[in-house]
Amino acid sequence: MLLDVANLRVRYRTSKGPVRAVDGIDLTLEKSQVFGVVGESGCGKSTLVYAIARLLGPPFSGEIIGGQIMFQGRDMVTLAERQLRHVRWREFSVVMQSAMNALNPVLTIAAQMRDACKAHSTMSDREIEERSREVLRLVSIDPIHLHSYPHQLSGGMRQRAMIAMALLFTPDLVIMDEPTSALDVVAQRSLMMQIKELQQRLGFAVVFVTHDMSLVSHFSDRLLVMYAGQVAEFGDTRRVFDTPRHPYTRALLEAFPSIRGPKTHLLGIPGSPPDLARPPSGCRFSPRCPVARPTCHATPPRLVEVESDLVRCVLYDDAALERDPVAAES
Repeated sequence: MLLDVANLRVRYRTSKGPVRAVDGIDLTLEKSQVFGVVGESGCGKSTLVYAIARLLGPPFSGEIIGGQIMFQGRDMVTLAERQLRHVRWREFSVVMQSAMNALNPVLTIAAQMRDACKAHSTMSDREIEERSREVLRLVSIDPIHLHSYPHQLSGGMRQRAMIAMALLFTPDLVIMDEPTSALDVVAQRSLMMQIKELQQRLGFAVVFVTHDMSLVSHFSDRLLVMYAGQVAEFGDTRRVFDTPRHPYTRALLEAFPSIRGPKTHLLGIPGSPPDLARPPSGCRFSPRCPVARPTCHATPPRLVEVESDLVRCVLYDDAALERDPVAAES
């Protein structure tokens, strides 16, 4: 097991009061797996991956208030900043959303790679240059672009340069926050194919956040569906797509168009995600759920195991169904 997250809770302090953006998340990731995280905007996806990487705080101003993040046998929550410096980039790295904003616009790609190497290793200038050229070739960028500034590269090249920086020390885990969000569909597929090829060749695991259901369908091994800071459904990607159990997962899939097969009417999800400063009692999806029952509005559902997958829905909780026969009939 490479990563084991247990009961992770993250809070933001706001003028309206504390917001629990991640509320009791459990997940596991094995070595060399690709793990996708999907859900609507504001459901806590980015907060989850930044918490795993211990990158919360200014300017995010979030704080981990409970739970464990066991990575390579160490609890990341308890590590001091000085200890984290020895783990970041060498054992795990992060590819930020929107490479144009993440890269320093006044430094060349070479200078930014040199800064990362100097901060996390004792490599000489010659070794840094050789390694920088090597990782650029890995992502199919001519090393001549080492001396380019970010604005001189295309969107796809900037994103691949970020991935190259993340691979400087060949980490065991690469965390990607919407790596394809600023790219067209052709560049998206090309980039994800390259990430998958590198992942298979080098053996690192990937956690990536996306809104694009087709990307996780083709490129992830395990899938976490988040809603309002909680796990809605978690399991094998193919199984989740073929037999989605949670009403929210089904609604996400029904809202996403397919380029193959017969034409189908796309359905949106009525209503809006809840205010996490004042979440609804009971199931957080119940105000928008087409199959909600009275017990759904009153009692928070448990995360239950169904055929090796996890789902947070009263319809799969035998104990809850015994208390509410109306729900059982659905």
